[in-house]
Parts: sequence; C-alpha cells; structure tokens
Amino acid sequence: MRVGWGVDAHRFTTEGQVLLAGVIADATRGIEATSDGDVAAHALIDALLGAAALGDIGSHYPAEDDRWTDADSMAMLADAAGRVVGSGYRISSVDLTVVSETVGVDPIRQEMRSAVAATLQIPLAAVSVKATTTDGLGFTGRDEGLAAFAVAVLEEE
Repeated sequence: MRVGWGVDAHRFTTEGQVLLAGVIADATRGIEATSDGDVAAHALIDALLGAAALGDIGSHYPAEDDRWTDADSMAMLADAAGRVVGSGYRISSVDLTVVSETVGVDPIRQEMRSAVAATLQIPLAAVSVKATTTDGLGFTGRDEGLAAFAVAVLEEE
C-alpha cells in the first residue's frame, strides 16, 4: 500500500468561476491560476503522483507550458490517474478536504464525489469529500482564496 498527500491553494479573482472537482462551486468570482484553478483536482493530482513517487503537479503540468493555460483540471486528473495506473498501481481510495470561508461544499458534495469517482474510475464509496473553514484565520479566513488537501491510497497491482 502507498499513501500520498496533496495540497493546493489559489487566490480569488473577479472573473470566471470557482470549480471544485469540475463542479461549479461559485459562479460569481474566479480563481487566479494557469489552468482552470480547480484546487480540489490539483490536490488530488499531487496526492496520486506522490503516492506513486511520480513527482508533483508542476513536474507534469508546468505553468510555463502554454498547453496548460486554461486547461481542464479534471482532464489533468484523469491523465495523472493514467500515469499512476500505468506505473502498476490501483487507486484504492481518495479523501479530499476543501478549506474556504464562503465557498460551500455541502450543496455540491455528491456531485464532486461522483465526478472524482468517474474520473479516477473507482467506486463512489472510495471517494470522500469534506469541507472546513479556518474561522477567520489566514488568507482563507479573509476570503482571499481557498485551498484543498487530499490523501490518496494506492495498492500495487
């Protein structure tokens, strides 16, 4: 068994939309990022790649590469999952926590779980999505942006 941990954070902007696991979480503002800025997908990518010792999101999808400008983060997640599976691992489970003062996860939690399960080709029961706040502390507490943390468990094939 292999375990990986991933973290991502992005600043809010006035343009675009906030996506979490490919689901629109806030249509009134956007995220400053090279890709679509989906912190949930990005944290999961790092967790998966880390568990398989395949590097990190920046080594596979560098911000300097124009191919990733406005890229679909869920497509990047599918690609990362393919790399992990291609390296001889099976994705056993993932656990995701979104940190935000104002972007609510509860109304879209099941849709996020379904999107992750479909993208990773794992059972819905193997996907956990949670949310928390920082009770006013730090950049998330000041509602300047949001973050996500993820854990992935892999098993050797």
